[in-house]
Amino acid sequence: MSGHCKYSCETATETLEWIKAIVDFLKPFTFLINAHVVNFFTDRLWEAVDKDWIDCLRRESIENLLLIPSGVVQDHWPDTLKEFVLTLRSLVFPRKQANLQTVFPGMQVISLNSVLAQGMNQKKRHEVEVLSAVVSAIANNVRAHTIVDVGAGQGYLAQVVSFQYQHSVVAIDACSHHGKVTESRAERIRKHYAAQMRKFGPVNKSLNVPKTITCRVMSKDMLKALTSLSLDRNDVEQPKLIVQNDRELDGRKLQSPYNADSETSLVLAGLHACGDLSVTMLKTFTECEEVKAVVSIGCCYNLLSEEGSDIAGSLCGFPMSYGVKSADFSLRKNSRDLACQSAERWRILERDAGVHNFELHAFRAAFQMVLCEYYPEAIITSPSVGRQGKALRRQQQRRILGLHLHCEESMRVCFVQKDPDIACSSSEPAESKLDDRSVAVLDVTAVSHRNSFNNSTRSESSDAVDKYLLFGKFCHSGLCRLGLKALDTPNFYGIWDEVEPFVDIIGPYWSLRAALGPLLETFILLDRLLFLQEQGSSMEAVMLPIFDPVLSPRNLAIIAKRK
Repeated sequence: MSGHCKYSCETATETLEWIKAIVDFLKPFTFLINAHVVNFFTDRLWEAVDKDWIDCLRRESIENLLLIPSGVVQDHWPDTLKEFVLTLRSLVFPRKQANLQTVFPGMQVISLNSVLAQGMNQKKRHEVEVLSAVVSAIANNVRAHTIVDVGAGQGYLAQVVSFQYQHSVVAIDACSHHGKVTESRAERIRKHYAAQMRKFGPVNKSLNVPKTITCRVMSKDMLKALTSLSLDRNDVEQPKLIVQNDRELDGRKLQSPYNADSETSLVLAGLHACGDLSVTMLKTFTECEEVKAVVSIGCCYNLLSEEGSDIAGSLCGFPMSYGVKSADFSLRKNSRDLACQSAERWRILERDAGVHNFELHAFRAAFQMVLCEYYPEAIITSPSVGRQGKALRRQQQRRILGLHLHCEESMRVCFVQKDPDIACSSSEPAESKLDDRSVAVLDVTAVSHRNSFNNSTRSESSDAVDKYLLFGKFCHSGLCRLGLKALDTPNFYGIWDEVEPFVDIIGPYWSLRAALGPLLETFILLDRLLFLQEQGSSMEAVMLPIFDPVLSPRNLAIIAKRK
């Protein structure tokens, strides 16, 4: 294994050794990986962390905190802290994009034309360009008749593999709307290619068009039925199948003209197939002889079902392998959610973005104090106020110029009135105050505060009012999202005053947790790889970083094929 990692996963024995090393490292830090940062103030979470670490990191620059998930340490840190960060990084699977031409000789990544790339952002375009080339190379290698795009979404991957690489493709997604979008988009692409072909005179060649199937259940029986839907390469019709349940699928299978004695082969491909769907792909590959290869790139680890819940062990998404099951180390939802953190994304954040990120975590944790004090019944349901930060940043870009004066006036009014409770109270209901304009004011205020962070001419009292105004807006927005009635005289200022001495610890605490994210993802994916390796010598499996990790943080593909 190249890079900073000293472990290998070429064999089941090596993979298991790596997994055991990860478990040994993680066990003393379960309090950190299982923590929920919204409870940072209510449960005083920082007190569980080594005090020397906290005292050191709370004085550290934002820029250095953002580098912790990448394994960057500072000389003046305590030795135990440096050992934690460096050992952790040595256990993480390397994310640098592999040289795919070396792995798949003769493979070429072809840039998408404007027709195929329509609707894709930069991230999606990169993923589809690379994965379509990889899938095509594997399908050619195993001589597969059909490629099945599992969790196809709007059919981007399926359409490129079909039109550009000329493979027979079936696109499966549980959402019927996605199926309709896939069909209409594929028809537009087909017309474009047909028109291009006519320019060169009459031709008999027809185009491969992806077939769409709406199906919520992924199983061995379903894939066997899919083999009957593989069309002859000269067939230009585009069939559509909507399957409501396994029973209906079984009926279709029995009525199909598929001959069980004929030679049929499939490749399963999943671009960020969500939660258990990636797991089901791997299980189906091991159980279904018709599936000759699988390419799985997972995501949404928080949605994995885990052994120990109400789901039977053989059906759960984690753990898969006997090796991890015998390790007796579980991952709760918070730790699986943490596995989606990207060191590469942290590293490229600018200072202002890092400050904003930590501020939002502080506001959400302080808002939890508001809920505990004024809405204790809401805490029972584990409320989610959504990803306010992402929405705020988007709106900031659109509205910052137009709302700057409005924001400054709001702060002046709040400061003149002296009493923060009065300044931000209103007879208006929360819902009427939380339109796009109000939310944008919240983010512009954040920008104003951050720009003034190092301004020595700004008084401490004005700085405190800035933070109060920001927190007040956050609370009103959160209450609205949760459908809770706004209080007549909320003491938001009192709660913020209570937590403010510990706000600067949020950044260090969250950075330490985020550093564990790539290790948790490594653990989850090594479990999947080991599951395949445990099947014996009849198949070979590898784990490979196929995307640029900055563009696509979930860049690790598990690729397996029958020998």
